[in-house]
Amino acid sequence: MQNPMLLKNCDLWAPEHLGRRDVFVAGGKVVAVEPELSIDFPGLETIDMKGAKVVPGLIDQHIHVTGGGGEGGWQSRCPELVFSELVRAGVTTFLGVSGTDSMSRSIENLLAKVRGLAAEGASGWMWTSNYAYPPTTITRDVKTDLFAIPEVLGVKIALGDHRSSWPTKEELLRLASEVRIAGMLTGKVGFVHVHLGDHPTAFDLMEACIATGIPAKHFRPTHTGRHPEVFRRACEFAKAGGIIDITTGGGNYLGTAAETLRAALAAGVPAERITLSSDGHGSMPRFNDAGEMVGLAVGLINCNKETIGELAKDLGLEAALRFMTTNVAQALNLTEKGAIVPGADADLLVVDDAFEPQWVFMRGRIAMREGELLMKGTFED
Repeated sequence: MQNPMLLKNCDLWAPEHLGRRDVFVAGGKVVAVEPELSIDFPGLETIDMKGAKVVPGLIDQHIHVTGGGGEGGWQSRCPELVFSELVRAGVTTFLGVSGTDSMSRSIENLLAKVRGLAAEGASGWMWTSNYAYPPTTITRDVKTDLFAIPEVLGVKIALGDHRSSWPTKEELLRLASEVRIAGMLTGKVGFVHVHLGDHPTAFDLMEACIATGIPAKHFRPTHTGRHPEVFRRACEFAKAGGIIDITTGGGNYLGTAAETLRAALAAGVPAERITLSSDGHGSMPRFNDAGEMVGLAVGLINCNKETIGELAKDLGLEAALRFMTTNVAQALNLTEKGAIVPGADADLLVVDDAFEPQWVFMRGRIAMREGELLMKGTFED
């Protein structure tokens, strides 16, 4: 059982900058946030943060926790994520996702991995299916996955990618209708998480579905910065009311994720309609003009904190944090995540000026203390 904690003298970014605050944590929740708290009872641990920056834990909605890849043959299947990677990267909440490989990477395995990481201390959800249409599910269909499995928030599909199944408008509309109805029944909202390739026809399909009456909120395109025309269409989609996701782990034609995000803001996209995610443990293949893979790497999740640190230099820390805290929490209806307020889960980071985590709290448990890793995965040394 975790002991309640009083964090004194925090420079609190909740993510709005509140300045010097004390934070009382109990039962895995933030109980109180005040300029001064005087609490004393048996079992209370009081920690003086000495003016260090305290920020919400990061939310990464796109991690291949069971490993991605496979495009280059048997030896190219990417390794699984281990729990300590989340801690070191300051990611306290994640969504597991599957990718190209719908043969050896089952959705049942994805669910088991999400539950395992949650048992080890993180907060986890997932997208059912992968690139394929018809979707790959645990139960008989997407609607039932959302209805019966608490961790499932929506379905993933690939559009406009040479590895996709090239569904028709009617097929995508049917899929969106399923998640919308399941969302109505469960209170989850329901999302189609769209892996974007280099073909902007993906937006033709999504916009055709929206024109029939399916709200734009149900479509969540990611990897929006990988191609100039796809990025332009993504910006238009967001300005029309959608939400877009930029990948911190590479593949942005403008260079870095920070540069891509700045370009989206310059194009008039409202900041609250942009999120960031890593694509961690996915494969990073390089293809030639003939569609042949000529190189492969593995995506990491440290790119998240690097991107936030880079954005903070010109946007300020408060604005930079929102792209992986409140924006994601609100976009996915994770009401107890993304902010340091009473009633929220006690997911906190204490970071230095380079945005390197020194302390990590996951639902009130100390996973890292003064740079020392305290919580590891079950089979980690």
